[in-house]
Amino acid sequence: MTTQPGQRNSGWATGLAVFAGVIMIMVGIFQALSGLSAIINDKFYVVTPNYAYEIDVTGWGWIHLILGIVVALAGFYVLTGRLWARIIGITMALFSAIANFFFIPYYPVWSVLIIALDVFVILALATYRGDRDVA
Repeated sequence: MTTQPGQRNSGWATGLAVFAGVIMIMVGIFQALSGLSAIINDKFYVVTPNYAYEIDVTGWGWIHLILGIVVALAGFYVLTGRLWARIIGITMALFSAIANFFFIPYYPVWSVLIIALDVFVILALATYRGDRDVA
């Protein structure tokens, strides 16, 4: 979506879009490392017994590794300021928040922190309007 000739993006919206891209890169890398640690050593995470959603820790590791790589790549493309990158960024932040919601019994504080950052990323990317370079 492009801005009208008389309209300008606010500095806050542009700054939030840049910050969202950087946060996506950072969250993606951390999420990929978290997934890699679960794949390498599945005893790293303590599993809560009798949780409603039981998935093997190695399975969660693969989910987080793949999702983390995709979120980091989407973050790089968000910094270009293109509409398609923002749509993919919002979608990947949504998937990341859902995956971390189900990961709460394995690593609660980290999962809640990532969900909060994903919500911020969605807000920032939905607020920014413009089809020009952000960075």
